[in-house]
This record gives sequence, C-alpha cells and structure tokens, in this order.
Amino acid sequence: MSQANPIRNVSDTALWVAVYRAMESERADAHFVDPFARRLAGERGQAIVDSMPRGKSMSWPMVVRTAVMDEIILRCVQQGAATVLNLAAGLDARPYRLDLPASLRWLHVDLPDMLGYFRDRMAGETPRCRLEFIAADLRDAQARRDVFANAATHGPVLVITEGLLVYLEREQVADLARDLHDIAGANWWLTDLASPMLLKFLEKQWQPKLTDGNAPFRFGPAEGTAFFAPFGWKESAFRSTWDESLRLKRTMPGAWFFRWLVSLQPQAKREAQRRMSGIVLLERAP
Repeated sequence: MSQANPIRNVSDTALWVAVYRAMESERADAHFVDPFARRLAGERGQAIVDSMPRGKSMSWPMVVRTAVMDEIILRCVQQGAATVLNLAAGLDARPYRLDLPASLRWLHVDLPDMLGYFRDRMAGETPRCRLEFIAADLRDAQARRDVFANAATHGPVLVITEGLLVYLEREQVADLARDLHDIAGANWWLTDLASPMLLKFLEKQWQPKLTDGNAPFRFGPAEGTAFFAPFGWKESAFRSTWDESLRLKRTMPGAWFFRWLVSLQPQAKREAQRRMSGIVLLERAP
C-alpha cells in the first residue's frame, strides 16, 4: 500500500462497499436499508471511496448486487435453506437487517482481524437468526474443509461468496467449488461473477489502486458459469448487473448512451454485454 492509498488488503474492500450500502440506505427511495453500514465503514471506508477514480458515481453495481442478493437469499430461505454459509463475510449485516426466521443458522466466516472488527462494531446489536462467528483462513485447505463439514451438519445449505471470487486465482475457485459440493454438500451457491470483458474495463480505472493495495481483481472466467460444471454445479439463475440496474433504476452515469450503443450491436455482442457482470445462483447438478 502506498502512502496515498487507504487500501491495505482485500479485507479493506469490505469497508469500501459498506459506504455504498450506507449511501443507498440514506436515500428516500432506498431498495434496502442497512442501518449499520455507515458505522461499519468508518473513516477508512469513506477514504477509500474518496480515493477511487469516480468512487461515488460507481456505487451502482454494488447497490444492485446487494439488492438482488437480498431477494435471492430470502427466496432460498423460503424454499427451505436451513443454514447460510457466508464466506469472507466481511461487514455483511444481513443477519441483523433481513426478515429471517429465528431458526435459521447463519455462519459468518472471515479472517480473525475482520471478524473482530465486525463484532466490535456490532456489539449490543441482536441478530434475527442463529448467528455463529467462525474465524478461518479459507486459503488453508484443512481449515476450509472443517468449516464446510460443520455447515453440512444442518442442511439444506445456501453458500454466499459475495465480492470474493474476483480476488481469487482460478485454481483457488476450483478448490472452493469442489469442497462446497463434496464437503459442505451445499444445495445453492450465490455469488457475483465477473467476465474478462469487465476485468478489461476496470483495468485502467481501479486495477492500479487495487493492485497497489494488495487486492487485484483476478477471476473472470471466459466460460462464465460453465466454469463450475466440472465441480458439480449448474446455473440456476443469472441476473445481469446491467439489466438489474435498469430495473432498479440504479444505472451508471451515461447509461442512456450505452443502451443506444448496445442496441446497434449484433445479438451475440449484446448477450456478451449482458453477461459482462452478474449475480449468479448455482445449484447442485443432478
């Protein structure tokens, strides 16, 4: 991390995204309300947003991701999910803010330092479900498998990897996918997914600062959700970040121009643009 860069590591990106949740929550027409986001983000979170190129105006994809994931999580819980395994959970306050059944088991997993920070900031708050905190480094294969075996004891299991995969190498994502299927026995896996097109788009805008802060974007498979098929996963739903931004009226600056530009392109190119970034629900393959 350079002296001018407030990002020290991947964990700091949770502070950054918390500011965007706070910004949305403070709107009169908010799609979700996270009353803890500003507190969790702290001064460093705001400093990160202020330091990023177009930091405030680029809140829209994070807001869309949060809103869409909220919808899918609630739907999976209604469909019978009994345990939520939230990996690299960061500053996710969903167990405190979503309308969840008291019987739901929610495993909040992260590195010890981030876990300690979150618990300190949330001291005195009461979760709406059975919240368990687990300190673990998911890069440690045995520690990861122990966490997954614990989750498997009370299913069906919904896994969340919000904002995680993009920072991993392909081999790490493959190991994660295999263990979630074979050891956690998860029924659903909710994640956001980038593409090579998105990584290229962000290369000049955010990548230099993220690389300097030891948090470069890495994972954006050219094969999209087909990447997960060899490990026992199939695409159940793909919610395009672009399409959802239009539905939720949280679009990028100049979205009208890009809509017009995309409308002039061939169908295959338009579909590639739609799947440039998305929120994905994977299910166990038969």
